[in-house]
Order: sequence, then structure tokens, then C-alpha cells
Amino acid sequence: MSTASELHVVLGAGGAVGATLVDELHARGRRIRAVNRSGGLTVPEGVEVVRGDVTTPDGATAACAGAAVVYHCAAPAYTAWVSEFPPLTDAIRRGAAAAGAKLVFADNLYMYGPVSGAMTEDLPYAAENPKGRVRATMARSLLAAHEASELRVAIGRASDYFGPRGVNSTVGETVFGAAVRGKVVRWVGSLDQPHSLSYLPDFAKGLAVLGEDARADGRAWHVPTAEPLTGKQFLDLLFAEVGRPGKSAAVNHTAQRLLGLVNPTVRALGETWYQRDRPFVVDSTSFTDTFGALPPTPHTTAIAKTLSWFRKATT
Repeated sequence: MSTASELHVVLGAGGAVGATLVDELHARGRRIRAVNRSGGLTVPEGVEVVRGDVTTPDGATAACAGAAVVYHCAAPAYTAWVSEFPPLTDAIRRGAAAAGAKLVFADNLYMYGPVSGAMTEDLPYAAENPKGRVRATMARSLLAAHEASELRVAIGRASDYFGPRGVNSTVGETVFGAAVRGKVVRWVGSLDQPHSLSYLPDFAKGLAVLGEDARADGRAWHVPTAEPLTGKQFLDLLFAEVGRPGKSAAVNHTAQRLLGLVNPTVRALGETWYQRDRPFVVDSTSFTDTFGALPPTPHTTAIAKTLSWFRKATT
């Protein structure tokens, strides 16, 4: 277990995952360095803020210096994953290794490709789309570095996230942002299929556990998430919390293709449409069996806290 004197470095601390992780580590009494490209961060008192470019080995090495644990929460733009994500992750691996630090990678579920049944960590990396393949490549590379004793590595995986600061996810601005403004809420994919959604503070708690527990080393873990809901069930809870009837619409595959003609990010969603037209369910049994219960935040509480943040952000 990490001690309070050890330094935890969060790379990509300006993003939703990184910023939420900074809050979680601060609540645990950890010594923290928050790193992003601009250095313009609002952080809890006592957190060191560093401006750094971790896309290069030299920049990543400087950012990671002195760390006991490095959390890789940095990411390029969604449309630039294929060209920019692998060299970014390689630079961060080198920087963490130079510091003698453990590396925890905040990952997702793209590498599995289309699946039948709930997703477990022992599934093959069967994705054939470019973004899925690049996620698989990075995971393999990091775990190979662990096997070669270059550094200790643990990988935490979550599904589509939502929560405070979660503006850019598929259930961010177009769902919560639209709901607080009284606009039409647009759900990407089928409203009738069960879909696991990860609440950002729950993801951060899971990443912190992986950073502090040696049993996490050398493999990937699905961070606990609340029970899957259909899009309709999720939106029913959302509108109940808003306190007034709302309008919603499903963005089907045809609509996605049309919108993608003018929006590159929406166009890129077509690569992984299998995540949206059938059950997409996370199994986190391995995590809870190993580290003990980490109860996910109930959907009603998570939705209420997310709505509260979006209300404040839009005023």
C-alpha cells in the first residue's frame, strides 16, 4: 500500500477522468502532482500543479520525476487516437520507468470488439476497428513492459463515463447538458439495449485502488460499475431527477452516418456501433473478488450529482 509521503502523479489532470482522480487521491490524503499541458488547473489545496507536455519522453520524464505511482489519464482528441495515442503512451511508459514508478493506465473497453454476453477481462482482443486495435496495442505494450520488469503496470477499464466534468462523453453534453437546458436529449444508439455506464468518481476510486495495491500489478481490471440500464431506463431516471417531463430521441445508425458527414467525432462513432445496438455489459467480479467490495454509486445518486454539476456549469 502507498503511504501518504509517496508522490502520486496524475497525467492528463485537466480532463474529466484525471481531475476526478485528483479529487479522489486528495480525499485519501495522498501527496499529488497534477499535470496537464496548460498548467491552468483548479485543484484542492496542497496539490502541486505542473505544466508539462507528456507527448515526448523528455517531457514525460520531467513530469513523472520523483513519483511512486503515475496515473496515465492523458488522451489525444478522439479522432486522433490512431496516430497520437501510441506514441503518447510510449512516452509516458518511459517517463514512469525512469522514475521507478508504478504506472496505472485509465483504459476503456474498445479492444474486445463485438461480444456475446458480459465482458470479462479474459476476453480476447478481437476488435477489428482502428480505435479498438490501438487500444489493444497499447495494453499489450504496457503489459509486456511489466513482464520485462521495465516497470510495474496495472490497467483499469471503464465503460462510457458520466459525472461531474463529464462534458465530452456520449452521455455528457448531449444528455445531461440538454436536460438542464430543456432541450431534446439525444441518446446515441438503441434505447432498448442494456448498457453499462461508469460514474466518474467510481472510476477514480477504482484507479486509486489499483495504484495502491500490489495485487493489481501485471493485468487489466474492470472497475466496478452500477448495474446496466437500457437507455430508456436511464433517461427515465434522469427526467425524474430533473423534475419535469423531457423530450428524448435515439440517434440511430442512419442518423449517426448523416451527422458524421459534418462532424468527425460523430463519424468516428460508427466504428464501434456494435457497442450501441446490442447489450454492452461490464462484469467486474474479478475486481471485487480480489480487492473487496467497492460499491458503485447508485444510479439515482450519480445522476443527481451529475445534474447538479451541469446546472452550475451552465449558469
